[in-house]
Amino acid sequence: MEITSAAFTNGGEIPAEYTCDGSNISPPFEIKGTPATAKSLVLIMDDVDAPGGVFTHWVVYDIFSGVTKVSSGATPEGTVGKNTFGQEGYGGPCPHSGTHRYYFRIYALDALLKLPWGLNRPELEAAMKGRVLDSGELMGKYTKK
Repeated sequence: MEITSAAFTNGGEIPAEYTCDGSNISPPFEIKGTPATAKSLVLIMDDVDAPGGVFTHWVVYDIFSGVTKVSSGATPEGTVGKNTFGQEGYGGPCPHSGTHRYYFRIYALDALLKLPWGLNRPELEAAMKGRVLDSGELMGKYTKK
């Protein structure tokens, strides 16, 4: 399974447009290789270099398994969870200092979770346990301007 973006390459710099220094909108994505048996997808974006530990910027679950593209500034149709900011929706990269790595991870699940809105990453990961068929990740870097 693979997740890519027309906005940046894996390991490349995330353009400012998708960060707190720009429009703070989500980048576009393309998803390939979803298993035919998948019933739903999950998208999680994390900053693994945050000083207090992993900082989650975006959580979306129960995404239709047939989704192959997500436009810039759009949230895939599904259930939106809470990021570490305590908000539902996308929160772009905004490191306090230095260059941080941001992982966009896509998971194919064998079930539709049918969970309420607003779960955080740990709650969602507990519900996903034993249900992941495949996954892919895209990493981008950002240094605050």
